[in-house]
Amino acid sequence: MATDLPLAPGANLPKLGIIAGRGALPGLLISACKASGRAHHVLGLTGFADTATLPVDTWLKITDVGKAFAALKSSDCKEIVLAGGVRRPNISELRFDLKGAGFFARIAGRALGDDGLLSAVIAEIEREGFKVVGADSILTHLLAPSGVLGRHQPDDDALTDMARGFEVARILGAADVGQAVVVQQGIVLGVEAAEGTDALLARCRDLKMDAPGGVLVKAKKPEQERRADLPTVGVTTVHNAHAAGLRGIAVEAGHTLMIGLDDIIAAADQLGLFVVGKAQ
Repeated sequence: MATDLPLAPGANLPKLGIIAGRGALPGLLISACKASGRAHHVLGLTGFADTATLPVDTWLKITDVGKAFAALKSSDCKEIVLAGGVRRPNISELRFDLKGAGFFARIAGRALGDDGLLSAVIAEIEREGFKVVGADSILTHLLAPSGVLGRHQPDDDALTDMARGFEVARILGAADVGQAVVVQQGIVLGVEAAEGTDALLARCRDLKMDAPGGVLVKAKKPEQERRADLPTVGVTTVHNAHAAGLRGIAVEAGHTLMIGLDDIIAAADQLGLFVVGKAQ
């Protein structure tokens, strides 16, 4: 996978604690730290982070809050980045350590939606004396550029679907529900909730109308806590969009992570999909 790494030296930057979930993002952050000489400590979340390939320094469960803070402090991390997917747990069924029990008791009233939960978690991490930074502040090259990102162009119908998709995504995001919408011929086929984008696309495969294919739109929420859970697109998204019978993907430029942009463009070009970054 093509992964151009940032060139800025990191040897003089504070040591970075990487709390790793699933997906490619933790590995990209580790590679960036190694390339720039930045000291780092990787905390892998059991059940989410890749046990086979990720060089994890400390493994822990999502309930091991005290262990996480102890590891970060003992390894002298000053900045923390939350990287990779984590399925939202049913907090009432979890058994936290003593530190975690107090941690989640304080955020319970603020954790109604995904972004509300993440914002509350970040506030609690910073309450412990760490600074939380966004993955996009380290991997700036992953942010989606503006314009058509391949050789296929959206036609007028697709542009109309894109506009409708961004309109609905703003409403959806304002309610802290999801970041993705599928629109075909002006009709909303599906919106993303807890299931995630891949499951949304699988649902929409059976909802597609007998007409030119629709568009997947991904955008950040209006009040998005951008230090975690920015909209993300990878090669799998392209293949799933194609399998769902869509014609293209539109993302919010500057606020969406494109994991392996060259590979995304190559796959979209081969499958006949357009990929567009649109400033909002």
